[in-house]
Amino acid sequence: MEIVRYDINRYSPGQMVVLPLVLLLIAGMVLAASTFMTGTPVELGIDFAGGTAVTVFTPDSVAEIEAYFADYPLLSIDESVNNGKYIKFGPMEDDQFRALSEAVVDRYPNAGIDQIGETFGKTLQQQALLALIFSFIGMSIVVFIAFRSAVPSIAVVLSAFSDIAITAAAMSILGMPLSLGTTAALLMLIGYSVDSDILLTSRVLKRKGKLAEKLGGAFRTGFIMTTTTLSALVAMWVVAVAGQVQIIAAIASVLIIGLVIDLMNTWLLNAGIIKWYVQKGGNR
Repeated sequence: MEIVRYDINRYSPGQMVVLPLVLLLIAGMVLAASTFMTGTPVELGIDFAGGTAVTVFTPDSVAEIEAYFADYPLLSIDESVNNGKYIKFGPMEDDQFRALSEAVVDRYPNAGIDQIGETFGKTLQQQALLALIFSFIGMSIVVFIAFRSAVPSIAVVLSAFSDIAITAAAMSILGMPLSLGTTAALLMLIGYSVDSDILLTSRVLKRKGKLAEKLGGAFRTGFIMTTTTLSALVAMWVVAVAGQVQIIAAIASVLIIGLVIDLMNTWLLNAGIIKWYVQKGGNR
């Protein structure tokens, strides 16, 4: 019995692209609203916004720690194995930081204290933005060289852009902060997206046969590839959450969201554009 009921040949190109484009529009509105209210499309973690991270091993409960640091800009407390606590504070003045350091050492003498200044955080923001821009530029060049045609190349780039935009909007809605780890996940998502998009485009444009057969074959192969990766990521997320490894759990979460969105964008948005392109005689 077939698990997947979606028939890629059943729908017209117009029907296929409607849902992805509507979700992309909604994602743009979410990111714009977040930027208007907070100044950034996605909430920034201390890697980019600046702040202080304290690592301690203590049997103290989260409530006790919150009460002890009530006078400081406490952001979150993450728990890990062996009574480990990862305490994050927002940006603060030098006098307040020195007072915080003294308070930490008084209660937790073996604690580790790491501070990221706002200036350094802004530098990291710029570097992360440049990494995303150069990734898209490099991807666009490679895709255009591979297919030497504007429409298929634009379809691949649009699909990858939609993956990033909708995933970022989901992060904003779910309150997942943008950190170095989640930025790396977004960059990895570009690679996953292009991989499935190039599979689809190559199968349709560079193989002989009927369009319906080529689309169906590409969908079966691509769906198995992506769901296999998703299964591995879900397993990684479960292990990371069970082991309370926050950074791995965050990376896995972003990739899981992004790959689910990529399934939609590849086999609706990109496939719809390619199907329209071939039906209009673009692959003679």
